[in-house]
Amino acid sequence: MKITQRISPQPETGDHAILFGVFSGDTLNDTGRQIDALLNGQLQRLLETGDFRAEPSQLITLYSQTNQPVIIAGLGEKDRFNKGIYQDATTKAVRQAGCLSVRKAECLMPLINQDAIPEKRLAQLAAIAAHNGAYQYTATRTVRDEDKIDLDQVTITVRQDCENCVRQGDAIGIGMTQARELGNLPPNICNPAYLAAKAEEITSQYANTRHRVLNQDELEEMGMGALLAVGQGSANDSKIVVLEYNGGGDAKPYALVGKGVTFDSGGISLKPGLNMDEMKYDMMGAGSVIGAFITAAELQLPINLVVVVPTVENMPDGRAYRPGDVITSYSGKTIEVLNTDAEGRLILCDALTYAQEFQPQVIVDVATLTGACVVALGHVTSAVMSNRDELAAQLMASGQAVYDRTWHMPLYDEYKQQLKTNFADIKNIGGMPAGSITAAAFLEEFIEEDQPWAHLDIAGVAWRKKEEGATGRVVPLLTQFLIDQSENAG
Repeated sequence: MKITQRISPQPETGDHAILFGVFSGDTLNDTGRQIDALLNGQLQRLLETGDFRAEPSQLITLYSQTNQPVIIAGLGEKDRFNKGIYQDATTKAVRQAGCLSVRKAECLMPLINQDAIPEKRLAQLAAIAAHNGAYQYTATRTVRDEDKIDLDQVTITVRQDCENCVRQGDAIGIGMTQARELGNLPPNICNPAYLAAKAEEITSQYANTRHRVLNQDELEEMGMGALLAVGQGSANDSKIVVLEYNGGGDAKPYALVGKGVTFDSGGISLKPGLNMDEMKYDMMGAGSVIGAFITAAELQLPINLVVVVPTVENMPDGRAYRPGDVITSYSGKTIEVLNTDAEGRLILCDALTYAQEFQPQVIVDVATLTGACVVALGHVTSAVMSNRDELAAQLMASGQAVYDRTWHMPLYDEYKQQLKTNFADIKNIGGMPAGSITAAAFLEEFIEEDQPWAHLDIAGVAWRKKEEGATGRVVPLLTQFLIDQSENAG
């Protein structure tokens, strides 16, 4: 997908699709009137008769006198307009254009008549939406020619120069697409070895990058006992994949750690069979941090970045770890396993200990960690927990900017009481109360006191049910955070 910018207050005629948005009960602005003129007054008539009410996400496809397709997206009432409505409408308009079998589209969505959101942000969000709208999973299925989305170029039309924001949105969209593809691949393809090969592929494409893979033998020598315990019931070897990007000279890196459980059966604490197929998405923490790495490399941000992906498959067999086992982590702390389905925190604790060896400015770990987070926050926002309130606030602000929202949850010392045990230094579950918080509290036990750290639980936002698949969140949040950090440092 090629994303370009065009500076003009009016649409361009041609063989491409035109995308524009209108508010319900509002008069057309100058751009809208020019589009209506191309349509010989069709749009105005539909608005006046109420046949097109311009409700949020409502779409209508009209044709100009020269048969040029014009897709109009409803934006609802202007005083209730927000980034979510805009992004959803733009994504659906792009997808509709793709269904028309056109190769190019001109997105005039940033030219809508509103004052709530700066045009530069609208341009960035439109570029992200273009990638999301054009994405189609085809890796393991045959798509009929008439169902293919052939859109390969979207022009974002703006009134002022928004080149940098369009470029950022384009890069975020590329990262999200890669994260979505990794998540949607079946677990018999996307396994730990596949993620390792993907790291090599990525670093071969971008300047200032390199990768390293810690294989099972090396992990055993290092003493990664918690991570290895999770994967010991699988036929697929466990790994840690490391991606490094150097764009900041001698500066300390930012570190992202992503949970990469490529399939989670629950192990001996077996999950119910219903919807177990969705546990291929249990590596979306890994997908998110890999997507953010790609975006940083695309933008050649003036920072240093290290991405650590602990990747395993959690399976039950005669070698699998058991409830009641006590295992020794890379940090040396012992862990009593009470539930083998609380495996994500076990691979993350070793990966977090390892990530601190890079002496990062900040560590952010990302994981589809707990069903309790879905209970608390549903499928709207991810949860952030941190040992630094300022860091949590920065992540929330970055997420809000690109409408990839998160919510700050507490991490008080009292929650750690639920992790005490008489048989090890710590146990891997704290019981039902505050399940997402106690999972984060477990991870905090492996973070040095002077290390700024935040944990993002994305269990509710990483994928949508069945055919909709992986979402690519929280690539926008992570990328905007890195952009903000690089701008603040400069």
